[in-house]
Amino acid sequence: MPTWQRLAVFGGVLLATFIVARIVDRWFSRRELPAETVTRYRVLRRSLMTLIVFIGVFSALLVIPQVRAVAAGILASSAVIGIVVGFAAQRTIGNFIAGLLIALAQPIRLGDHVETEGLTGVVEEIGLTYTFIRTPDNDRLVIPNEKIASDTIRNSSIRSRKKLAQVTVPVPLDRDLDAAIGLLREVAGDADAQVQVSELDDQAHLTLSVWAPDERSAERLESDLRLKAHARLREAGVFA
Repeated sequence: MPTWQRLAVFGGVLLATFIVARIVDRWFSRRELPAETVTRYRVLRRSLMTLIVFIGVFSALLVIPQVRAVAAGILASSAVIGIVVGFAAQRTIGNFIAGLLIALAQPIRLGDHVETEGLTGVVEEIGLTYTFIRTPDNDRLVIPNEKIASDTIRNSSIRSRKKLAQVTVPVPLDRDLDAAIGLLREVAGDADAQVQVSELDDQAHLTLSVWAPDERSAERLESDLRLKAHARLREAGVFA
């Protein structure tokens, strides 16, 4: 094959590679997705771009006979090279794999408020090897993905939907508080309900706490508990 034809094929393969990479990249970037899905797509997008460009450039280089000969030798000794590269770039490879694990398991997501090593911030970017966290003073923490995957991080954005319904009932100080606490537990009808003496002044304030499935359910539960607590305590003579 003449040299000009090889160069034309080389240029055509490279051009096709970058066109495919651009199309895939734009397809990913246009999608409106929730935070947890965006995190996966960002890492997948970068991994896919890297793979497409690598395969395209390698394929284009194989058009050149001299490079093809070198490539054959490289492939023949791929085991040795793999061991050498593995030792030389084990931290980089570890960060890359950790980035994929973060994207799949999602201990943190884009936009999450996190705390690590006493510093707080918002997850701004999760790259292939590093994660960027913006602190309140607008600095950037650049943390290797491997460290995030292995260290303990407090994520204030990932919370349960459960909401604690709390009702505080004033009880005269001359009443039996233990009996009143038992009555409030009966009202709750929940073995996990807690009743505490939250305050003592001219009256004792007993706070009944019960977990509800969500915030709206907690509001309804608080209203029901107030009515039931008032009726039960009045029936028992706690309220004159």
